[in-house]
Amino acid sequence: QVQLVESGGGLVQPGGSLRLSCAASGRIVSIRNMGWYRQAPGKQRELVATITSGGTTNYADSVKGRFTISRDNAKNTLYLQMNSLKPEDTAVYYCNADIATIRSPWEYFERWGQGTLVTVSS
Repeated sequence: QVQLVESGGGLVQPGGSLRLSCAASGRIVSIRNMGWYRQAPGKQRELVATITSGGTTNYADSVKGRFTISRDNAKNTLYLQMNSLKPEDTAVYYCNADIATIRSPWEYFERWGQGTLVTVSS
């Protein structure tokens, strides 16, 4: 069974930094697009950043210049470096990936992690 497990969340002061990680495990053949989403209390889930298997990135306007998404394909791991954090970045951050498994090597299915909480507060 494929799993996405996020880590690295926590409490940080405004202006601080955090690095989130998302490790994919299971009988994985290939991972296509990966991304980070977030959901603040009382709000809908929104896109933060995405990255293709070739490394092409896309960012929400609200995080451009502050966040950097990257991935290690050999380790099936996704990262999000978050700098200059603001209180409005407070949210549960979710990892997302399109994954093909040994069971269905030619089909990609969307997977979600369980989320990690990021709180930006003084």
